[in-house]
Amino acid sequence: MPSATSRTPLIDMVKGLACAAIVCHHLAFYGPMSDIAAPLAPWLMAWLYDYGRMAVQVFLVLGGYLAAASLAPQGVARFDSAGAVVTKRFVRLVVPYAVALMLAVLVSALVRPWMDHHSVPDEPTLAQLLANALLLQDIVGENALSAGVWYVAIDFQLFALSVLVWAAVRALPGGWARRNGPLIGKSLLVALTAASLWVFNLDSSLDMWGWYFFGAYGLGMMAYWAVKSPRATGWLALMVLLGGTALAMEHRGRIALALVVSLLLVAALRSAPLRQWQGVAPLVRLGQMSYSVFLVHFAVCLLVNAVVGHLFPESPVVNALGMVLAFTLSLMAGRELYQRVERHVPTWSMALRWQAGLVGAGMLVAISSHWA
Repeated sequence: MPSATSRTPLIDMVKGLACAAIVCHHLAFYGPMSDIAAPLAPWLMAWLYDYGRMAVQVFLVLGGYLAAASLAPQGVARFDSAGAVVTKRFVRLVVPYAVALMLAVLVSALVRPWMDHHSVPDEPTLAQLLANALLLQDIVGENALSAGVWYVAIDFQLFALSVLVWAAVRALPGGWARRNGPLIGKSLLVALTAASLWVFNLDSSLDMWGWYFFGAYGLGMMAYWAVKSPRATGWLALMVLLGGTALAMEHRGRIALALVVSLLLVAALRSAPLRQWQGVAPLVRLGQMSYSVFLVHFAVCLLVNAVVGHLFPESPVVNALGMVLAFTLSLMAGRELYQRVERHVPTWSMALRWQAGLVGAGMLVAISSHWA
């Protein structure tokens, strides 16, 4: 997710790789192109279908790393107002998000009459539109309007939860609390990471809440403090202890990946040559616009799926080429969203206009379909 914190090219490159994996996963998960093209590379389609989604763990770890870097690099809050920083985050997330969801609603309405496939979202309702606009869809039990947007809501929850912890520590009375603020803040977040890994993440019914995912996010925070520490040994040992205990309690591939990514992040960013490496330019650029690509790719893939699947329903080669086309167009659309919307500083009024536009467009689609 977007962050104002300066990043190394290595981090952006990793985000670019994770973004590409998510787009490929959704291309394999949502047909019909992947269904038709599957005989050409069944093992690849199966791998992307089953494991491509795990790239989300990379974003969770990096999200925690960047949150610690921007909010509390020394372990104590460096922001003035918790409300202001949470509000700013919400607005920055919601503006490109609402634009992309509006596009998804319109594309779904366009292909729905002639594409009978489970990947096409149902006609939206007012409650669904409002819930999606406010990042509440999973909490209130409404379907998402686009693939993967659950992560935007989770990212916001994780960020807000971290802000509240640091704000609470800063508000503690007494000289001892002020002197030991960094230690208290870091200890609370480590405890929250442990609770997530050892308790919350074991119950899948909690997956609409940020604390279910805080284990990976917290490992990313600890990775940042390990990178900045004169000696990383203690942080690394703590990360291994938390993650290893979680895996011993119940092996979860997503937790294993989050642990590995966080440890590799420490190793890479404590290495001067890797930290200064400018990376592979296309992947770095993809990482910089990864949020926009993540948001807009479903609408693009849905449209290409509808056209290619309708025109060439029995050609594996053409449908495989269609998947490549959908991937390429997703990057191009993401770049446009990034250049025209995400990279500009948004305002509350802009967010409200786009949220209202999303709800209005969705209701217009619903009304027009009844007239038809």
